[in-house]
Amino acid sequence: MAYIETNRPISAIFADLVSQSTALVRKEGQLARAEMSEKIGEIGMALGLVVGAAMLLIPALVILLLAAVAGLAAVGLAVGWASLIVGGVALVIGLALLAIGVRRLKAGRFIPTKAIARLQRDAAVAAQQVRNDHGIPECAA
Repeated sequence: MAYIETNRPISAIFADLVSQSTALVRKEGQLARAEMSEKIGEIGMALGLVVGAAMLLIPALVILLLAAVAGLAAVGLAVGWASLIVGGVALVIGLALLAIGVRRLKAGRFIPTKAIARLQRDAAVAAQQVRNDHGIPECAA
């Protein structure tokens, strides 16, 4: 525990409070930047995987859709109707996946929640210190 001089003038206590608060805000800012950098790295990795998957999945999907059209045509359905049915089903599934993806990309997921929680906790502790005789511990009676 740090030694706190009890005979210090208010101006010295206030100067210490300001310098410690400044240092705390600076450190919390560094932590928030580090957390955001980590989250941006995660987003970059995820986007790279999505692009790689799309490069393989799009041609595969086209081939499978063509096979579905050919299968329906082989059963006796006209090629135009088979194409319309397969295209409509693919459209509905694609729209559902798009809606789910957009919902998951909400901006709130990328807020540095840990850093904000630490700042709120630090602000509460600082406010408590100011209320308790400017950080001077109370004497036991």
